[in-house]
Amino acid sequence: MPVQMKAAQYGGPDQIQAYHDEVPPAGDGQVTIEVRAAGVNPTDFKGIGGYRGRDETKLPLPLGYEVAGVISAIGEGTQIASGGGAVGDAVLAFRVTGGYTDLITVPASDVFAKPNTLDFPAAANLFLVGTTAADMLRIVPAQAGQTVLIHGASSAVGVSLLQQLALIGVRAIGTASERNFDTVRRFGGEPTTYGEGLEQRLRELAPDGFDAAYDCVGTDEAVDTSLALVSKDRLVTIAAFQRAPKDGFAAVGGGDAASGAFRDEVRAHLVQLAAEGKLVVPVAKTYPLSETIAALQFLADQHPGGKIALIP
Repeated sequence: MPVQMKAAQYGGPDQIQAYHDEVPPAGDGQVTIEVRAAGVNPTDFKGIGGYRGRDETKLPLPLGYEVAGVISAIGEGTQIASGGGAVGDAVLAFRVTGGYTDLITVPASDVFAKPNTLDFPAAANLFLVGTTAADMLRIVPAQAGQTVLIHGASSAVGVSLLQQLALIGVRAIGTASERNFDTVRRFGGEPTTYGEGLEQRLRELAPDGFDAAYDCVGTDEAVDTSLALVSKDRLVTIAAFQRAPKDGFAAVGGGDAASGAFRDEVRAHLVQLAAEGKLVVPVAKTYPLSETIAALQFLADQHPGGKIALIP
């Protein structure tokens, strides 16, 4: 019987247990996927902690929003989002519920053909960070020839931002620890350290100023420095949710209706970029599905330097 890793209670990763549940067959408009890799994201860890609330009726809590694998069944007359679809085809899917599993049935509208340029662990991590980065650019657009600031440029979302900005000819200066400078450079950015003197370093790197700031870390330093360099309507964060309403700049998350609709819409574009080799997903480490607790602890305690995937 299929295995699904769920949180028995709210708290930490130690609440995760293996459950053996029947997977519903693929009906009209549905696809069953034999999961080869499940993406691991900070929002999974935060969900266990109850940052969306602690609704006891949702327990045990399914985890995982994105997967990659092979179609094992497809509803009669059904096509996946990218067209076609047959048993044996390699695919990726987002947003799903309960991706930490070895078998899952999902709406065909959330399933896309896997680009040959991505292996399963990378494909399972394309969408959440990619759509988040694209959403930040929707809120605060950038144009060719402009210079922008990224806080947390070596993070997963930061790396996707760097790539998407490079494709439109934007100069990106990003904060990172020195050990991650090569990652920032690899994806077209110019790294600088965070910490004391950050604003002055940034002004020296961009004497003509910055056109936008993208915050992936949420620290007061990131927010204060950004507001010193750009107007509040040119700053967007995915982390400083308490500062955003107080200081009047934008914060985005997948739970917002407009963001959710846009992220669904932009998926096909991201798949195309990946297929053309223009968008890659660095994977730092993989874990067996049975070691989900260790994977989430690693994500919480370390700076992975890339994405993490669970392998059933």
